[in-house]
Amino acid sequence: MLLLDYQNVLIQSVLTERFSGAPPAHIDQTVSDFDGVTFHISTPETKTQILVSLQIRCFKELVQYGAEEVLQREYGQYVVAPENGYDFSVLVDLENLPAEKEERDALIHKISLMKRNAMAAPFEHAYSEHYKLKDEASKYTSEEAPQGVREGGEVMAIHYRDEEAIYVKASHDRVTVIFSTIFREETDRVFGKVFIQEFVDARRRAIQNAPQNDPPLELQGVPGVSTTTGGEVGYVTFVLFPRHLTPQRMPDVISHIQTFRDYFHYHIKASKAYIHSRMRRRTADFLQGEFIPIFLFIISLVLMRPSPAQSQTRERRERKKDSKWKDIQGSGCLEDLLLSGSQYPTTVYQDMWWCSICRSQRQSKLTESFGATAYDNSQVHNILVH
Repeated sequence: MLLLDYQNVLIQSVLTERFSGAPPAHIDQTVSDFDGVTFHISTPETKTQILVSLQIRCFKELVQYGAEEVLQREYGQYVVAPENGYDFSVLVDLENLPAEKEERDALIHKISLMKRNAMAAPFEHAYSEHYKLKDEASKYTSEEAPQGVREGGEVMAIHYRDEEAIYVKASHDRVTVIFSTIFREETDRVFGKVFIQEFVDARRRAIQNAPQNDPPLELQGVPGVSTTTGGEVGYVTFVLFPRHLTPQRMPDVISHIQTFRDYFHYHIKASKAYIHSRMRRRTADFLQGEFIPIFLFIISLVLMRPSPAQSQTRERRERKKDSKWKDIQGSGCLEDLLLSGSQYPTTVYQDMWWCSICRSQRQSKLTESFGATAYDNSQVHNILVH
């Protein structure tokens, strides 16, 4: 499975080109990232000063959990007043870059991680709260611990997408992270269930269950959490145990868990695209393989089938011919048949000849028609047959 990058690759490539000694140039680019995040990289005043700005939907919620402190810690001297319409900005002067290449590369990487660092604030807050609750719990037994220590801290909600959120709750022995995600189609729910089940089968114990439609118990009473989702909202729960909560592993854990939603939906879409490509390839093989003669035969039958208009015309002709024959047969007169010019089958003439008309009348009609004086039955029969 593909692991998505934590940094914005386009920001990284633009800064790498500028930091590598390329001639200064005017820049004005708007860059989109996952979760509706927008970057703006520009040179507003001079070509040697690059301004990188970040706009994120849930920035006000992140500020409540210490986002400004985290960003100030990471970017320090590069922080400037936010650009109009954006939440956070840094300014880099190309004439005052670090001398060492490693330091310049580290600065490029840090700026491209601006979204990750902003979103890390509630997780770092949960880590700090976990350490405090752990110290408090160590002073009591499990029965004597105060209710606040047993139940853990408050649930931090980060509404980073429309109708979707991340919920983080710290306890003395764990940190619980819950993702709410929208499944617009039934097929997405099926793919999501299979996808998460693969984690369980691989014993990746960070995920405790497959997506569920009902909110977990940790979210009871949390504002904005609906108990009636209609099957479109799924909840995925991560439980971070003490082995995940060490200071050494904290940066990697935060980076991994942030990208779960994008990683999850990316592979659902990739799986659907793969299945569609297999279906198209199977159809192409069917058309080019041994079934072509059968396929062409079926097509020829369809094309040779008479149209409704042709069928109706043929039926009208048959009905007209049958009606004319019935009229002549009912009249009992051979003259109508011979003088009408109609070309009926031989058997029709033979049947008419043996009708219940008197012999003298038949002979007189034949005499008037053919100018003969006398005919016997065999002669008249030969005339009618030939």
